[in-house]
Amino acid sequence: MLIKSLLALGALSSLSIAASAWAGYNIWSNEYTFTQQQLQTTMARKFPLRLRYAEVFNVDLKSPQLSLNSPQNRVVTLVNVSVVSPLLLPTPLNGTITLSSRLKYDRAARAIRLDSPTVDTIDFSSVPPQYKQQLNQIGAVVAEQVLKDYPIYTFTADELRLNGKTFEPGEITVQTDGIAVQINET
Repeated sequence: MLIKSLLALGALSSLSIAASAWAGYNIWSNEYTFTQQQLQTTMARKFPLRLRYAEVFNVDLKSPQLSLNSPQNRVVTLVNVSVVSPLLLPTPLNGTITLSSRLKYDRAARAIRLDSPTVDTIDFSSVPPQYKQQLNQIGAVVAEQVLKDYPIYTFTADELRLNGKTFEPGEITVQTDGIAVQINET
């Protein structure tokens, strides 16, 4: 039985690697792994982005930098932000917002998604005090609109099926250099 399971997992590994150029399946740990660079590439596809806030501010987001917080099992994204309001600001406010997110599996879409993004820091140098509250609100909007439920990887049906058996992602673990997604037989 063990040899049969190992052969099935080996076939799954071969099939999965062929179907997905960047998701690595490890037969021994029964998990897919994604490197930090692969995740960075996926995140960068979403940017640059422009949001409108309160019909008064244009918020430009660009150059996301992804890092991993393994002790808290979160993905961290630092985004360059420019806030422009022709009515209220004589010059654009430039700074950064750091957001962190958990990861979850969306079974219906077969996708690993960012979940529950939170604003960790908002850093705008030389911002007048009267704008700090609005910048915090803008940060919350960025977290909610830009990163909530953003898919960082979508499995193909073939990656989760072999020899009539189906597999499903389970526990997702943020590591120091990537993420690991446990694969379980259903």
